[in-house]
Amino acid sequence: MQAQCLCGSVKVTAKEQHQVSVCHCGICRRWGGGPLFAVHCGQDVQFEGREFVTDYSSSEWANRGFCRRCGTHLYYHLLDANEYILPAGLFQDEAGMALTEQIFIDQKPDFYNFREQTKDLTEAEVFAKFAPS
Repeated sequence: MQAQCLCGSVKVTAKEQHQVSVCHCGICRRWGGGPLFAVHCGQDVQFEGREFVTDYSSSEWANRGFCRRCGTHLYYHLLDANEYILPAGLFQDEAGMALTEQIFIDQKPDFYNFREQTKDLTEAEVFAKFAPS
C-alpha cells in the first residue's frame, strides 16, 4: 500500500491490509479531532522523507508521528512491538477496506454512533457552499 502526507514530503509503503479499526480514546480524539480510523500495518513499514517526520512521545509505550511541514498524522508506533498503526485516510487509493473493530468504546462520546441520520453533501455541493467564487 502506498500513502503520502498532504504536502508529499513523506511517502509511506506498507504491506496490504484491509481491516480498519476505530479508536475512541481521548488522546486519539484530541490528536485528530475525532476518532482514529486505523490500519494495523505491523513492523514492515517504510518511510521516504523521514527527515520531515517528527515523533511525539504520547505515552511510555508509544510515539505518534507527523509531518513537520504539513502536520499530517502519519502513525501511532507501539515501541516494544515496533508496530506501526497508520490512519486509514492516508491510503486514498485502497479498495476493499472494512471496519472490523472499535476500541476504547467506553470513551466514545455520545454525539456520534456512525449511524445517525445526517445531511450528506457531495464534493461538488461542499465546494459550492464553502469555496470562494
